[in-house]
Amino acid sequence: MKKFLGAVGGFFKRTDYIFWILTIAASVYGFALINSVSRSADSEKGFLATQILAVGLGYICAVVISLMDYNVVCKFWYVFAAVGVLALVYTSIFGIQVAGTDDKAWIRIAGRTFQTSELVKIFFIVTFAKHLAVLKERNKLKTFLGVMTLCLHALVPIGLIHFMGDDGTALVFGFMFLIMTFVAGVQLRYYLALIICAGVSIPILWNSVLNEDQKMRFWTLFNLESDPNGFGYQQLQGKISIASGEMYGRGYYEGPRVAAGSVPYQENDFIFSVAGEELGFIGCVVLLGLLLLLMLRCVMNALSAKDDLGKFLCFGFFAMLAVQTVINVGMCLGLLPVIGITLPFFSSGGSSVACLYLGVGIVESVYMHRHNIEKEIDFSHLHAAQAGAQQ
Repeated sequence: MKKFLGAVGGFFKRTDYIFWILTIAASVYGFALINSVSRSADSEKGFLATQILAVGLGYICAVVISLMDYNVVCKFWYVFAAVGVLALVYTSIFGIQVAGTDDKAWIRIAGRTFQTSELVKIFFIVTFAKHLAVLKERNKLKTFLGVMTLCLHALVPIGLIHFMGDDGTALVFGFMFLIMTFVAGVQLRYYLALIICAGVSIPILWNSVLNEDQKMRFWTLFNLESDPNGFGYQQLQGKISIASGEMYGRGYYEGPRVAAGSVPYQENDFIFSVAGEELGFIGCVVLLGLLLLLMLRCVMNALSAKDDLGKFLCFGFFAMLAVQTVINVGMCLGLLPVIGITLPFFSSGGSSVACLYLGVGIVESVYMHRHNIEKEIDFSHLHAAQAGAQQ
């Protein structure tokens, strides 16, 4: 037992243990919120058990991934790309719809539902980071052709997910693409061109891409009270729950609106409203603080990475966390339309949280292997000194 504990302790000393602690703290906080929701009569039972199981499996996978050199993992980028595309194509054909959604983005595995796009987010981080690193190494990152290949790379998952009807997730991929390319050094003129194209295409998107429900979510956003029992209901109830908590909240497990299930699907997209009602402003600040610290650790690990590939991987996971956090909290506060985006580490969802931990493993791998080059240089000096002594 001593040897085992010593090995475990040695492993965590070599890792970014602060990042591990933050992820566990966020997950445990999420467990507490989901547990409180479980007393609602409208809530399905088993959310907490599923979340704990998913975190446990995800944590084990993260440890295994962290032990692997990310450069070796990324050499098989084509496998991740192929599996990701096949998963999305399969889901677009055979996908199922779950309660509270209007898209067929799930498949059934061993009696449980799994959202394939959550896994593809991690695959995209790997393949896109590799793409960026290769282009930069070959001095093609700032060429028109190089940028166009990056755009095509991102359009594959975005297009397939759009056809599944999950435009919220497609939007997350789009912002991940923008953040990762910006960090890599793609010139600003391309973003300016993108903004112009986006502005010109707004009428086309509104008339030909968005369905009536999506349009109503945008219109209602400007005045939730205009449709309090329809499209504005969930956000209006969420804002009421958050406001009712005031500074210190009603008390854990004491929120009457949580118990009554006043906010639909509060265990998932609107878990932030549970924190607001029961733990108040302080609870919300702690929640957002944990996520902000997680993002900060991603950035720090990116800046300490030994190469561009490690840097892009960390920034990819940072982008995923940042975009989902901003969109989810914006939805709960009535600042953004409801588009079905979960709050990382907190929202109930087995596939979401398990795949998040795969990303955690990648960031830890970058941290653990950040000194490899330095060690190689030290060894080269040692060999040179030995050769000189022999002469």
